[in-house]
Amino acid sequence: MPLSFFLLPLIAQIGPGGALPQAPLQIPKPKSAAVAPPSSPELTKPDLLGQCLDLAMTRPSDAIEVAQNWLAGAKSMKDRAGAKQCHGMALVRIEGYAEAAPMFLSAREDTPANEADERARLAALAGNALLAGEEPAKALAALDLARGDALSGLDAKQRGGIEIDRARALVALDRPDEAAAALAEARIAAPDNHQAWLLSATLSRRQGKLAEAQMQIERAAQLFPVDPEIGLEAGVIAVLSGHDEAARKSWLSVIKAAPGSPSAKTAQAYLDQLGPADASLPK
Repeated sequence: MPLSFFLLPLIAQIGPGGALPQAPLQIPKPKSAAVAPPSSPELTKPDLLGQCLDLAMTRPSDAIEVAQNWLAGAKSMKDRAGAKQCHGMALVRIEGYAEAAPMFLSAREDTPANEADERARLAALAGNALLAGEEPAKALAALDLARGDALSGLDAKQRGGIEIDRARALVALDRPDEAAAALAEARIAAPDNHQAWLLSATLSRRQGKLAEAQMQIERAAQLFPVDPEIGLEAGVIAVLSGHDEAARKSWLSVIKAAPGSPSAKTAQAYLDQLGPADASLPK
């Protein structure tokens, strides 16, 4: 399960002379999963974990029962780790974040020390669950474990993702300078991760570093030009820098690219606050 499963945008608000929503540095809770049917299927080898995770996405209650049975009969540490990971994923699907995190951390403990990237992934899942449960201090502790594991591993992209998650936790804890340092590490580890650049731009803008924010949002747009959140943030940076027409163009591009979407509605709200275009300016 990729970490991006948890990384959903949330609009907050700031801005001089009126509310201007800003790009996310937090994550909300995923939607609740559907109620599971009464019957619980049996899993078959060889891909017990894959089957259990698939079940967790659609029938989490069944997956919890299967994971518990799997754990009860587990004959290896690998099976123990797999059963706990599946149990944790199923709990996430029903918003049992506080219960899911210990499952992921326990799965990490059952994973050999020489599998650093896998241990990092499991700890990061715990951190994401705690972020979704709005427990940033506990999330940061789990993500610090993940970071330590990742530094011993080989997956640079995963290291970047973990630093992004650490930044989210640090922002929630009102530690912006440390969050900026985490995002700088994310950009080094995963320079092609557009989220690292988008969130860096958002944080730089919050800190009043508009020149840095502009450079960072431009890089985000180069990497992923179709992301409406980038267009929204680019417009906010532009208007705070005194470039109203550039902001207007950014927000109009969001409406054009994703008409009727929540991002388009936000862009329209920005435009309404900005007011009509200056008729004396060339179109």
